Amino acid sequence: MTRAFLFPGQGSQKVGMGRALAESFSCAREVFEEIDDALAQKLSKLMWEGPESDLTLTENAQPAIMAASIAVIRILEREGGFDFTDHARLVAGHSLGEYSALSAAGSFGLVDAARLLRIRGQAMQQAVPPGEGAMSALIGIDVSDAQGAAEEASVQGGVCVVANDNAPGQVVISGSKETVERAGEMAKAKGARRAIPLPVSAPFHSPMMAPAASRMREALSQVTIRAPRVPILSNVTATESDEPDIIRDLLVKQITARVRWRECVLRFRDLGVDTSVEAGGNRVLTAMVKRIDPELQTVSLDTAQEIETFAKTL
Repeated sequence: MTRAFLFPGQGSQKVGMGRALAESFSCAREVFEEIDDALAQKLSKLMWEGPESDLTLTENAQPAIMAASIAVIRILEREGGFDFTDHARLVAGHSLGEYSALSAAGSFGLVDAARLLRIRGQAMQQAVPPGEGAMSALIGIDVSDAQGAAEEASVQGGVCVVANDNAPGQVVISGSKETVERAGEMAKAKGARRAIPLPVSAPFHSPMMAPAASRMREALSQVTIRAPRVPILSNVTATESDEPDIIRDLLVKQITARVRWRECVLRFRDLGVDTSVEAGGNRVLTAMVKRIDPELQTVSLDTAQEIETFAKTL
């Protein structure tokens, strides 16, 4: 069994996330306490009690999702003897999940990851005035047709690009609000079954995020990035990297670039991976993996029982 460990992105948060793990494992509680201290905020209380409207704010959701993922990994390490160099071929994360993946694999510490994601969330939120940007999920269309619709809509003015190539028949577009709406209609003409506006207040992974990318370049320049214990498969390139300078550059580019998740998962086979293991995330990535490559084995680790069962296979 050759494993890729996966770390979810924004949208996988929910009130109550991580609470049962903290109640069952002291090492999980330590993760949440460390992040609370790093952010000078009771983020764990918000994660466990809500309100949901505050948890879904980008600046809260991003470190919260990372915290839940790292709690899973910490339990595996402390209770199951897990070690990335022995039990994983690579790590991969969906958007902000790359920070979780890099923290889990030892590229930077938990405190740095939490603070970087707080800055990242604030920068992405502030990059575009409210109401000017939008994102929409196109269902039942391939990425080339989605890109064609985005390009055609942009010719008439505004910005629209493919932001997430998530899975076959699931592509997200992002950009200026009117242009994204126009591209959605054009996508339907190309065969998309639906164009679903997403409940976000900024056009993530589009050129409109350039101010956020600049802010993250500055923030990342002040953090030591070490070579991960196993390579990370980049969202930006769908290729492996373990060079700190390259990782830093890709994390900056990631803010405005397409999330090539479908391509990443398709690379697993070439890299010898036969099993994906999702650390937290309510099986969001696992569902995508099954659509992209149904023959891959999948494991989701959200509950104490799931973690304990998986640890016995190590």
